[in-house]
Amino acid sequence: MRPRPPINGRGIFSGTGLLIAALAATLVALLVPLWSYADRQDPASASVLSARTVTTPYGPMSDQDRDFVTKVRLAGLWELPAGELAQRKGTTPAVRTAGRHLVDGHTSLDAHVRTVATQLGVALPNEPNAQQKEWLATLEAAQGQDFDRRFAELLRLAHGRVFSLVAQVRAGTQNSLVRDLADDANATVLDHIKVLEATGYVDFAALAKDLTAPASPVPTPPEVEPGAAVPVAPSPGETYSLPPATAGPPPATSSP
Repeated sequence: MRPRPPINGRGIFSGTGLLIAALAATLVALLVPLWSYADRQDPASASVLSARTVTTPYGPMSDQDRDFVTKVRLAGLWELPAGELAQRKGTTPAVRTAGRHLVDGHTSLDAHVRTVATQLGVALPNEPNAQQKEWLATLEAAQGQDFDRRFAELLRLAHGRVFSLVAQVRAGTQNSLVRDLADDANATVLDHIKVLEATGYVDFAALAKDLTAPASPVPTPPEVEPGAAVPVAPSPGETYSLPPATAGPPPATSSP
């Protein structure tokens, strides 16, 4: 029979120590990833959580939806008066026609956006913001062909930026009222783009450059007090007429 090795107490304790050390190392390996990521947040999840989406009878309303409704109202607050100036001060039939389209289109669109805002509980501003007031002041001071040019270029740039915003909202909103408003805004803005281009005063090279600039001609509106909401009662089944068809300037006639 092979003799058994002597029992060494120090060897037993040494083996136990190695076992405990191995278990401790395993536990650390499992917990370190949890500690490392406990305070981290996935960027996509953070963006979803930061969006103040609220439930409405017409579908979820996101921050983007709310911002869009406010910007439609703001656009009308300065573009409609600009259209009235064009009707009064424009030196060509094409400029005056563009002014009429702005007045007609934003009169209809403004009624629509106020009804939507009331149904969704969105507070609306009642006057243009500071930047929009400056644009109106510029148009009020301009005269003759200088007015025609400033009117066409400024309004065409503004509508170009809004056009892309409308498309973005329409593509992603889950709210049926916002979708309907985006459809109305899309038709209105496209009509205005066409009549502004028909004036012959749009510099497309300068326009392309300006549209890539970071500044927006329709800035994000400031916070509005809830009491500033326009009290317009929604009308069931109410429809909103689109602006008149695009009409270019009349053909030039040769002088005798």
